[in-house]
Amino acid sequence: MDKTPNKFMSVVYELYTISDGEKKLEEQTGTERPFEFITGFGIALDAFEQEVTKHAKGDTFDFTLAPEQAFGAYEPQGVHKIDRQVFSVNGHFDHDNIFPDAVITLTDGEDHQFMAKVVKIEEDGVTVDTNHPLAGKTLNFTGTIVENRDATDEEVNKTIKMLTGGCHGCGHHHGEGCEDGCCGHDHEHGDDCGCGHCH
Repeated sequence: MDKTPNKFMSVVYELYTISDGEKKLEEQTGTERPFEFITGFGIALDAFEQEVTKHAKGDTFDFTLAPEQAFGAYEPQGVHKIDRQVFSVNGHFDHDNIFPDAVITLTDGEDHQFMAKVVKIEEDGVTVDTNHPLAGKTLNFTGTIVENRDATDEEVNKTIKMLTGGCHGCGHHHGEGCEDGCCGHDHEHGDDCGCGHCH
C-alpha cells in the first residue's frame, strides 16, 4: 500500500470558539507568521490537518470541529491541588511565575511534561487545571492556505529531529520561553511559549 506523502502546509487562520450561537475570537495568525507544519506527525489536530489538506494554495477555508474532534471533553478530574513546596525555589514560593491564570509546565512521576493552568493559590496548596484551555469547546477555523505541497526529505528529517528532542527540546519550567523553532512539544493555546499555535 502506498504511503501518503507528508505535506508541507502553511496556513493563516482565525480560531473562534462557539458557545450558545456566539463566536469568540481565541487566536489568529498573521501573514507575517503563518502556522507551518508537516503533516503526519501529530503536530496539528488530526481533524484540522484533514480539513486544510483538502485545499490548494490560495484557497480559503471555514470549518467547525466538535469537542471530540478537537481537545475532547472537559474533565473535572483534571483539576488538582499541589503542595506549595513544589513551587518553591531556595525555600521561597515562586511568585514571579506562579500566579492565577499562569500556564506552567509540570512533570509527572515518569518525567512526562505537560501544561497546566494555575487556578488558585492558597496557603495549603496550588490548584492547577491540566485540561486543555479549549477542552469541551466547539472550534471554528477560518483562513487561507498559503502553501500546500509535498514536503522535502530535508523538511521531514528536520521535523523528526525536532520531535525526538535532537534540537534542545523544551525543558523549560513555569512558562519560560522555548527557543524559537526548537520546540518538540505540541504547544497549544495559552502556552506562553512563543513557538506554537492553537490547532
